[in-house]
Amino acid sequence: MRYRLYRAALAAGAALFAIAPASATDLEVAHWWTSGGEAAAVAEFAKAFDATGNKWIDAAIAGAGNTARPIMVSRITGGDPMGAFQFNHGRQAEELIEAGLLQDMTEVATQEKWAEIVRPKSLLDSCTVDGKVYCAPVNIHSWQWLWLSNKAFEDAGVPVPTNWDEFVAAAPALEKAGKIPLAIGGQPWQTTGAFNVLIPAIAGKDVFLKVYKDHDAEAAAGPEIAKVFKAADDARKMSAKSNVQDWNQATNLVITGQAGGQIMGDWAQGEFQVAGQVAGKDYTCLPGLGVNALISTGGDAFYFPKLNDAEKTKAQFVLAKTMLDPTTQVAFNLKKGSVPVRGDVDLAAANDCMKKGLEILAAGNVIPDTNQLNTEDTNNQLNDLFVEFFKTPSLTPEDAQKRFAEIIANAD
Repeated sequence: MRYRLYRAALAAGAALFAIAPASATDLEVAHWWTSGGEAAAVAEFAKAFDATGNKWIDAAIAGAGNTARPIMVSRITGGDPMGAFQFNHGRQAEELIEAGLLQDMTEVATQEKWAEIVRPKSLLDSCTVDGKVYCAPVNIHSWQWLWLSNKAFEDAGVPVPTNWDEFVAAAPALEKAGKIPLAIGGQPWQTTGAFNVLIPAIAGKDVFLKVYKDHDAEAAAGPEIAKVFKAADDARKMSAKSNVQDWNQATNLVITGQAGGQIMGDWAQGEFQVAGQVAGKDYTCLPGLGVNALISTGGDAFYFPKLNDAEKTKAQFVLAKTMLDPTTQVAFNLKKGSVPVRGDVDLAAANDCMKKGLEILAAGNVIPDTNQLNTEDTNNQLNDLFVEFFKTPSLTPEDAQKRFAEIIANAD
């Protein structure tokens, strides 16, 4: 359900401030980055902000976005806002902006020339409402990856797959070797995310856009999406014995060779890095499932609630500037597994998988992230459907597709 927001905005302590070092000010920052790789990445933001003379007060919320977002919204609408908070690029903050509860960050965006350095342009567009910038985009994350354990396939005596069909074909050998072919955690967004990766890989970019951008119910009910549901049926059979909850627990099954692969965003790279694994040697990454080499331009942005404390408001502007500083962008994204939003930074230290993503981005083979296209209400309906689909073998692909088409037909 969409959040019900109070329309009375919190009073702003000061309109706009010059972007200059502030006096030492504590600023509480809420986010859901709690895995090993995520914690290492967010520490880079904290270190850079502390170096400005301010103090990052960490307010991590375990349980990923579905758990964290309602808590954050409740605090803001209840009159107890944090200094900054993480949401995904897209429409998640629409109602907070409409209610006048978020700080206008246009001044820092203009002074720092974000319009010239942030790419793709759609990321800054997602932060912009009625010509005003309300968030600082900090990375580009793509869901479109299949991560494979080289050890698992070696143990099973089969070659590491180069595409989705080869992966499905290798499942029996993996199972015979005591492996889980496909690791998927129990958090609702993981099954929906996997399905949304299958759409452009199996049905293509144009069908993906018809379904999620145009909300074309006929396309959602059509033969190309039927192929996607067939692939999703394969995925639920391959993941039937995956009994972990959190996404990083599923990633760990791949890291330790207990599972053959995982469909997950490139934030999984942070976990491989913390585990000391090397891309191309210990694990293999297939963008677009090895079928269609494209990536989605989703990711994370930070928003800033209106505060009635002038010094904290000034610190919000300093934090926004710091997050897009070139040095900070490189340090954060190399540990996060994501790609910087700045197109002018040196990524010579990028690993093989990140370089693949950069090449795809440079070629323009991109699609919008579903969070940029769907409302939270639509996403929650999809989550409910795919949780049921993956847990209920008796729910046929045909019946699930009918329900999927209905959700798309009624999407905002």
